[in-house]
Amino acid sequence: MVFRRRTARARVRAGQFARTGFEALDRRLPMAEGGRALLRKAFPDHWSFLLGELALYAFLVLVLTGTYLTLFFDPVTAQTVYHGRHTPLSGLPMSHAYASALHISFDIRGGLLIRQIHHWAALVFIAALCVHLLRIFFTGAFRKPREVNWVIGVTLFLLAMLEGFAGYSLPDDSLSGTGLRTANTIVMSVPVAGTYLSFFLWGGEFPGTELVNRLYGLHILLVPGIMVALITVHLILVVYLKHTQWSRRGSTNRNVVGRPMYPHFTAKSAGLFFMTAGVLTLLGALAQINPVWEYGPYRSDQVATGAQPDWYVGFLEGALRLMPPWETDVWGHTVLWSVLVPAVLLPALFFLVLYLYPFCEKWVTRDGTEHHLCDRPRNRPTRTGLGVAGIVFYAVLLAAGGNDVTAFGFGVSVNALTWFFRVALVAGPVLAFLLTKRICLALQSEDRDALLEGEETGEVAQDPSGGLGEGRRGLCADRRYRLLVRDVPEPLRPPEGGPARLARRQRVRLALSNWYYRDRVDLPVTPEQRARVAERTAGPQRGPDD
Repeated sequence: MVFRRRTARARVRAGQFARTGFEALDRRLPMAEGGRALLRKAFPDHWSFLLGELALYAFLVLVLTGTYLTLFFDPVTAQTVYHGRHTPLSGLPMSHAYASALHISFDIRGGLLIRQIHHWAALVFIAALCVHLLRIFFTGAFRKPREVNWVIGVTLFLLAMLEGFAGYSLPDDSLSGTGLRTANTIVMSVPVAGTYLSFFLWGGEFPGTELVNRLYGLHILLVPGIMVALITVHLILVVYLKHTQWSRRGSTNRNVVGRPMYPHFTAKSAGLFFMTAGVLTLLGALAQINPVWEYGPYRSDQVATGAQPDWYVGFLEGALRLMPPWETDVWGHTVLWSVLVPAVLLPALFFLVLYLYPFCEKWVTRDGTEHHLCDRPRNRPTRTGLGVAGIVFYAVLLAAGGNDVTAFGFGVSVNALTWFFRVALVAGPVLAFLLTKRICLALQSEDRDALLEGEETGEVAQDPSGGLGEGRRGLCADRRYRLLVRDVPEPLRPPEGGPARLARRQRVRLALSNWYYRDRVDLPVTPEQRARVAERTAGPQRGPDD
């Protein structure tokens, strides 16, 4: 009993001390009110919202491991002779960069583990960022007021690819040197300015003497600094604009329902960080990746057999392999369409589409309201079909990047496989779009049947006349709410007199709106239910549409 009394008194004193400390801090730095509001901020608890956090924590692991590696790496391409612990390469001439990569791997305590954790973290970071962007796209979380956050996310994806390529190229081994040779060809394919850019970046003709040092500065300073700044702005906007949320009872387009940041979200997020760091450590310890000592130092007169880039730039390799060998001589200059189109114009168009899509969809729908409820992908079949078509297009290019390895492994002709991928690159996305749209409409029909007849129980009953039928029961309130509360725009209607009276720009918008939203399955709702759904999906109007 004495012990319990002392414990209670200690708790009271600790609480008084904490309150006094916060009051003293608030008098000097008035943050208590804002801090309390931040700690009570609601976070949705659906698993799909953890994808962004997974990317963030992989980035933190990248920063920590990269800082350690920076202490020992020497980004110099001047030649030296290796006399380290890896005896198969002893006495071989190589660059200081490659020698320092071997030194980190074999001579620094924990160096190989940190190197492999760093490489695995880079792959996981870009993969998580990519899947996070796909989640935002398919659920419509890029719509007003989050267009800026979408632009920031796409920019982070672009910078992550640049950062990964720079880090991949630093060791100056045979594999990374082959990648740099490809990069040099891409730069030189730019009309007129290509040769000047190549001489500037490489410090002379390939392989040059300056690129590795310049990539090192980009890799450890410039690009990470920009990424940290963008991530900070992204998180500030997430806090300010609030999270999107899935439609469920109590969730509307004007509120946020979820767990408070402290202690629920903080504990869950901290657990995710330690799990991410632990899995990456296990991968670094048990799964070998990028064994530079097996590739050997880079020599410009040699190319590694079966050389493949990391997956996030593999689509460029595939595009280069599928493009026919076209070139044109213009005023004494040779334009290499076989390199310029797949490696310069295609990725530029790819990112341009990503940047502009939210604004294009907003223009098509004439929708100026705010959206805080996530779309179910089945309820936007055209958008979902476009997303799946883009994934198929990317996947075909990625698979084509290893056509030589695939042909060798399966004993087929490389030329036949290349033509197969060329056909698949054109037909695959179209078929994927049509199939995905049909599946989405079929799922909408299933939702309609569930609302009309209820959900299946899995039991078969026999009626008095001898007929057999499946048992059904009414939907629970939560599922009925999730099915009914959806925000699907109506296609724009032409004015009286028909579309011919509209300007060309308005006719294009009308045609696109009908293409987007004409195919749909209407749900059985009463006028009262329709009014309640409209009330819950109505967005807060903070000002005129910009």
